[in-house]
Amino acid sequence: MPSQFIVYACPTGPLADQLAHYFEHSLRQCGRNAAHAYMPHCSLTGFFRDDETAAPLYRRAIAQALSQAPPCPDPVIAITGLHFRPDWHGLELQSDWLKQLIANFAQLSISCTRDEPLRLKTWLHLSLAYDFPTDRAAHLTHLAQTHIDPHAPVGWELRFYQRHPDHTWTCHQSWPL
Repeated sequence: MPSQFIVYACPTGPLADQLAHYFEHSLRQCGRNAAHAYMPHCSLTGFFRDDETAAPLYRRAIAQALSQAPPCPDPVIAITGLHFRPDWHGLELQSDWLKQLIANFAQLSISCTRDEPLRLKTWLHLSLAYDFPTDRAAHLTHLAQTHIDPHAPVGWELRFYQRHPDHTWTCHQSWPL
């Protein structure tokens, strides 16, 4: 059975701490929503299936794409703000540098055991809540506005994950950006 892999950019530092508090409070006060099934992240690819033995190929491709990339801009990912839609709450993000890096990764990720091309993400965002009952929207908005400062200091890591059938995760490697 093929494994599921994905590449994320994950926050670190004070913003990551704020996100952890937000997710803890939102779960306790509003119940589980779809965002609770994941660590705070920005998806750079969609999930893709390949043999587990191909994981080293993808780690090498990410490392090679990073080594060939121009220097990271500062900030590497710009947070454009907190956004609240009726069906989604989150941080909107912008990084042309990261989009180019992941495009280079896709070109370097040639695997004879993967059946489909990598799907690269164009809408960069970090989800706080989605698939939640509409009557919880106002409370979730209040919690996000109370716990998350989109201008808080943040670092970012590029992470290569495998999601297992039991919905546990293995981070095969991370790279600071």
